[in-house]
Amino acid sequence: MIRGFSRRRFMTVSAAVTGVATLDVAGTLRPAAAADRAGDWSGGHSENGWPVLDTAQSFDIEGSDQKVPLAGADAAAALTHVARRFHYEIDSLRDGDVHGWTKDHAVTQAYESNHLSGSAIAVRPLCYPAGSRGNLYPNELVVVRDILAELDGVVAWGGDFKTPKESHFEIATTPGHPKLKGVARKIRRWNSGPGSEGAGATDAFNPERRSAARSLRTG
Repeated sequence: MIRGFSRRRFMTVSAAVTGVATLDVAGTLRPAAAADRAGDWSGGHSENGWPVLDTAQSFDIEGSDQKVPLAGADAAAALTHVARRFHYEIDSLRDGDVHGWTKDHAVTQAYESNHLSGSAIAVRPLCYPAGSRGNLYPNELVVVRDILAELDGVVAWGGDFKTPKESHFEIATTPGHPKLKGVARKIRRWNSGPGSEGAGATDAFNPERRSAARSLRTG
């Protein structure tokens, strides 16, 4: 297991970065990120179309002693699964590592508004800030790609955005989307099962899983 505060994690990269287009869950081409927008977010919905919340329920990140406030139900199932796999397969989560819903409307990028709706998390945002790319070790990147493939494109990763933020994970569907509901059901089945599936029981380096991760990325 690689600890979280190495020199590499604070490495910055050139401001000249190349944007990568990704596919949304409907299979249509989606910009790597929405137009950058700094300042106070004033809309009633966050950048991904979820309603801005006044409060949010806290959810356990299983396997750790951490909690994170989120929109609830299906979004929470998907995002806590991301955090749980980070905890098991990349590094143990500590107090303050995972940021979810916030009432602070100040954003540096439009996608950060998704915290206002409880439909995004940031895992160690100080280690992986906006605008910095290449902070993950190769084995860690394999795990992240495997998580995204396992969640069937329902969660998008900030490392793929035009202005990257490798700590950022967001729900990439609208509320109530059938694909999100299906992924949430799958995660709940894993959580209630005998422990042979889901976080802590996966091998991200399995050739078939790596092939699935590459397929999702390339579309």
